Amino acid sequence: MKCHRTFTMLCTAVAGLAIAACQADSPSAPNVAGPAPQPSFVRDHPHLHIMPPFGQLRPGTAPLRSLSADNGIYYHGGPIISAQKVAAIYWSNNTIYSGGPAPGTTGPGSADGSLVGYFLNNLGGSPYYNINTTYTDGAGTPIQNSIAYTQFWAANTNVPLPAVPVLDQQMQDLIVSGFTSGTLTYDPSTLYLVFSDALVNLGGEFGAVYCAYHGNFAWNGNDVKYAAMPHDIDFFDCTALSGSPNNDPAADAEVNTLAHETEETNTDEDLNAWYDNSGNENGDKCAWNFGATYKTSNGSTANMQIGTKDFLVQQNWVNANGGGCRLSW
Repeated sequence: MKCHRTFTMLCTAVAGLAIAACQADSPSAPNVAGPAPQPSFVRDHPHLHIMPPFGQLRPGTAPLRSLSADNGIYYHGGPIISAQKVAAIYWSNNTIYSGGPAPGTTGPGSADGSLVGYFLNNLGGSPYYNINTTYTDGAGTPIQNSIAYTQFWAANTNVPLPAVPVLDQQMQDLIVSGFTSGTLTYDPSTLYLVFSDALVNLGGEFGAVYCAYHGNFAWNGNDVKYAAMPHDIDFFDCTALSGSPNNDPAADAEVNTLAHETEETNTDEDLNAWYDNSGNENGDKCAWNFGATYKTSNGSTANMQIGTKDFLVQQNWVNANGGGCRLSW
């Protein structure tokens, strides 16, 4: 890359379109038109890639399909994570999701009894996550259908207050404090997910500019991957639920953006690997697009099973057979 890329992805019910702030320097990426105006949050945070709220739209350049092998998304030479790991940081004085870790505790992901924990413990190996195996590194080695939920930390120090903007730097500082205290283990293949409690403005523009985002920063020469996971149920445009498949609305809403950020980090960890000629990562290309749905036993809308539970989770972009949004592969 010859310049930093800045993203925004603004969604309709069927698609998300991100605008790249500069053209990628890669022979595999088609030329694109100049960028559209972007929110100041995006311009000010070039290390982040955001998932804005449902119902917003910013036009982008349509993918070029002149080559028979063109799947509508392109590799730009950056690293991918071969086998994804995740660590959850629940930042609150309360238990954020029902059944989840108590404030001040740490442990393995297998001990997270929340619905969010269940989703993370069962997402890897699923037909849905198998879509990410259609993406490869520079040597052509496919990503594995694997997610290891390695650890959680229910952080209850310097807890953000409702309605008070939480700077992105504060999230980075929290993660670093976990590393330096030994509470968190650093791993280059791990995505550190920061969850916040109800009404917390995580990142400072939650609900107005994004529903979640992912990015990376340097710590002691290490590349740290992280994601802001605000309490999505707080904003109507950050959830597409009709009912609650698991009778847990907050967690049922959260898993949709959680899947989005996890699969994007897997394929574009440093924002210089897989994206299309409008800046869309794989999750963006299918954001808020759920495909075929069904009714659960409690009358809610779902579109897939992860483990033995029903969920409503956006489709993901298949990098094969011309490309497209799919629920499984």
